[in-house]
Parts: sequence; structure tokens; C-alpha cells
Amino acid sequence: MLRVSLFCMPLITLAGLMAGQARADDVQVAVAANFTAPLQAIATAFEQDTGHHVIASPGATGQLYAQINNGAPYQVFLSADASTPARLESDGKVVEHSRFTYAIGKLALWSARPGYVDAQGKVLAQGNYRHLALANPKTAPYGLAATEVLEHMRLTEATASKRVEGQNITQAFQFVQTGNAELGFVALSQVSRDGKLTGGSAWIVPDTLYSPIRQDAVVLDPGAGQVAVEAFMNYLRGPTAAAIIRSYGYALDARAQ
Repeated sequence: MLRVSLFCMPLITLAGLMAGQARADDVQVAVAANFTAPLQAIATAFEQDTGHHVIASPGATGQLYAQINNGAPYQVFLSADASTPARLESDGKVVEHSRFTYAIGKLALWSARPGYVDAQGKVLAQGNYRHLALANPKTAPYGLAATEVLEHMRLTEATASKRVEGQNITQAFQFVQTGNAELGFVALSQVSRDGKLTGGSAWIVPDTLYSPIRQDAVVLDPGAGQVAVEAFMNYLRGPTAAAIIRSYGYALDARAQ
């Protein structure tokens, strides 16, 4: 299984130490691969503001779910969907009433080549490419969304021999970034910052072509009663995190604002 490690340097403010701030603790976070970069930014701000440290383990949502069920000591789960945290609730593995939607994801068809993907995504139907990357739809919600787009556009069969699947959205992005696939379905957050592409060319897929990617957060049993965990969840719902989440191209749940 592909595993990506994320290490965030702990930052403790001198002011916090002088004020006799409560002991800094680690927060063990299992995070959907698409949210890795935003979490890094949020973690840095959180650590500066509170002294608590975030230790993140990114992966495909389905893989993280399996790890949690197998006893992985994660305290917080930032999923790429809403259904997986709901299943964990049903399994009795989460803190009651801790679940909420922290972001709503957006899908993009992207190529590392400037000008390759047109603004309407017509390149997808034209078929002048050998490989189309996407995340595994069985374990990654963004991969499932990609298959919904293909089905909606009646391109499921036409693209079947061209599709290459990554274990998660990060690997799908890497296939395109390295040129091993001419284009692929990625999270908009991977290729956009502050409303602008960071490189290449992309079609932002209309959200009418796939089911809403509501990404839910939940406190897992190992995080119950932990001060640092509660502080992180509150921070995730606060204005600093909200600004970072929006800057990476996500929408926020209007019900949570």
C-alpha cells in the first residue's frame, strides 16, 4: 500500500510559554490525500496559535477507514466524503456529535501542459490522449466522482482502456504531473491557489456532473477528552482555517457558517 508521510515542524510561541500555556500535545490526524496541503497550512497556523502539534497521515479515505477499523491510533479523521465518517459512527468508533462538514471539494480535469485542456473539457471526448488518470473509485471519493463525470458524459466505455488508477488522489495527480498521463481528474485544491491555476491547464468540472463531495471531520475514540484534539476541531471550524480552506478552492458548508 502506498503510504505518504507528512511531518509538520512543531512551533511553540514564546508568548505561550511565558503565559504558562497548557502543555503542548500532539494531535494524530488521518487525512484524505486531497486535503494534505491545506492541512499543512492549517497545522502551521494552529501550532503557532496554540502550541499543539499536528501529526498527519494522508491516504485514500477507504484505506484510512480500514486502518481505523484495524486499530490505528488516530484521534481525528478528515475524510474526503460524508459517508465514511457516518459508517464509523454506526461502528461506534467516534465521539458522539463530533462530526461536521469541514470542506466541500471540487473536481478538475487537469494536464501539466499549458493549453492542453480547454475551458469546456472537450479534450476528454476528443480522445487524443493515451492515458487518463484518476483515483481508485473504490477507495477514493474523488475517483468515484470522476467515474460519475465519465458516465454523465457517456464516456465510460470510450475511456476504459485509457484509464490509469492511483491508490489515492495524490498518486493520480503525480501520474499527470510527471507526464505519465496526459491528463487526469484531480482535486482542484491540488492545482489551484487563491483562484488561480498553479500550472498547466484545467477544466473545473461543473458540480452538476457529480455528487457533492462533502468532506466530514470526526473525532475518533482515541481522541475523546483530549484538550489538544478539542482545540484542533474548534480551530478547524474557525476563521483562520476557513480562509485557508477557501484559498485552496474548496467551498464551505453554509450550514456550518
